[in-house]
Amino acid sequence: MFAPPVPPPPERAAELRRAFAEEARGERPDLTSLCLLVAACADGSLDQAGMDAAQMELDRLAGELPYQPGTPLAWAEAVGELLGGRHGFHGLPADYQRLDSSLLHSVLRRRRGLPILLSVVWLEVARRAGGPVYGVALPGHFVVGFGRPGERVLADPFDSGRILVGEDARMLVAGATGAPLDSDIQEAARTDEVVLRILNNIRAWAAARPEHSEVALWALELSLLLPSHPAKLRQERAELLVQRGDYLSGAAEYEAYAEVVAVVDEAAAERLRGQARAARAMLN
Repeated sequence: MFAPPVPPPPERAAELRRAFAEEARGERPDLTSLCLLVAACADGSLDQAGMDAAQMELDRLAGELPYQPGTPLAWAEAVGELLGGRHGFHGLPADYQRLDSSLLHSVLRRRRGLPILLSVVWLEVARRAGGPVYGVALPGHFVVGFGRPGERVLADPFDSGRILVGEDARMLVAGATGAPLDSDIQEAARTDEVVLRILNNIRAWAAARPEHSEVALWALELSLLLPSHPAKLRQERAELLVQRGDYLSGAAEYEAYAEVVAVVDEAAAERLRGQARAARAMLN
């Protein structure tokens, strides 16, 4: 069993949420900064010096890349040889059982993590070196693309940067989801999409461990701070608050979400208001 990190105290957590919201809603949100703010919400030992050190480690790794490898394939091979080969970044099935596999500073230290966090390392190292790189959110498995979106040079950081050829991407999706890949997804994932997917992974980790519901709560709260997020997360937050015994806050969240839903489905909104009343009744 791997013990998850200890979260920061309430005042520090509130400060981190404010910084996250400001960065996420900026004109050009920085992926590394957002990932490190997520990590700091999980790990109270990660201070500003630690976040700066993570940024410097990415700079250092980028400095080890050869100058302008050239073609998209050459970029993919160079980054894979550096990160997957020389430095040993990769993933294993056991990494899915660890919260720190979703925390960038830990992934940089351990050289292990989930596909999306390893992809963040690939992305940020290549970008710092001027590489034409973008994230590709395949269903169930995140990879990176080199070149312009639509060019067919994909690499899998979870597998040490293996270049995906032929039907490899479809096989990855089938293995992760049990379903075929409906289309050849090559669009570049936006920064907020990447961060939301990371937070979804953290919520999934916590959902399997009810004793860590506080992790699910802060991950939900960060998700709601993103400029684009599923409205239904409001209902999920209400349910979680009630489960944690915070009935008044849960009821208020049910009611707030009901106002959103009422615009398109009054019957569903009334059901949410009923859940709010039931939450308040638990106080009696």
